Amino acid sequence: MCLFLYDDDPEPEERVPARPLYVPARPGATGVVVRLFRTPLGARTAVGFTGPDRLAGTLGADQAWIRLSGSALRALAEPLGASLLTVDPTFTAPAAAPVPTAEPAAVPVPAPVPEPAGEPAPSTAEPVTGSVAAPLAGTL
Repeated sequence: MCLFLYDDDPEPEERVPARPLYVPARPGATGVVVRLFRTPLGARTAVGFTGPDRLAGTLGADQAWIRLSGSALRALAEPLGASLLTVDPTFTAPAAAPVPTAEPAAVPVPAPVPEPAGEPAPSTAEPVTGSVAAPLAGTL
């Protein structure tokens, strides 16, 4: 057993490997930005992979990455609200479909419903006043 604990050495209970991880990244305004993800329950998490083949198998071959230690990745992600670190996730949801930028298609307007034959229904805008008129003489 080693008497010294190094920042990159995991504790026996931790699943984080001691070697640097392959961390998904994307270009940002000032350089490279680490991508953060969400767990199935919605919590924010940083993600690292133990090999580039695992990263490509989960996120695709075109996913850019950088190498970071587990502690460095935690230090970057915690101020952004991601206190979890997920290593080698095997399930990811497909990317969301991009929102179309073109004008939306016109929504069809339903045709007006014809009124039934007979006396028109009283308007609800005005209350009906007066008495009911008696039928005209000579009508059945």
